[in-house]
Amino acid sequence: MLIGAIIGIEREFSHKPAGFRTHLLVSLGSALFTLIPLQITTFQSHPEVLSRLIQGIATGIGFLGAGEIVRQSSGQSPNLEQSPPPRLEVRGLTSAAAIWVSAALGIAAGCGLWQLGLIGAVLTFIILNIFKRFES
Repeated sequence: MLIGAIIGIEREFSHKPAGFRTHLLVSLGSALFTLIPLQITTFQSHPEVLSRLIQGIATGIGFLGAGEIVRQSSGQSPNLEQSPPPRLEVRGLTSAAAIWVSAALGIAAGCGLWQLGLIGAVLTFIILNIFKRFES
């Protein structure tokens, strides 16, 4: 949760929809999903179990990120006969990427790689906070 909080705080201060609680939950959920098979199976005989689990988390978080990215525009006129077809706006790519990274960091923590998770969280914080100044 600490790893997700590092990213979530930055997103919260930037007033993004996916903020502190979202990143905490994504990181915690990913860690828990990772810990479950580590506790109930031996990976010497079934190493593919963890691989499938990580693939499932990445896919599921992809759908969560897609919900952050694609939003239907509300620019329709009240007269439905004359209203143009709805436009799709692409926004929130960075927030979706931050959610995805939170999941990966949660997986790392769940696998016991908390040092890697903390390093990744600090690097993500730097990317979101400092590198933002270099964008046009």
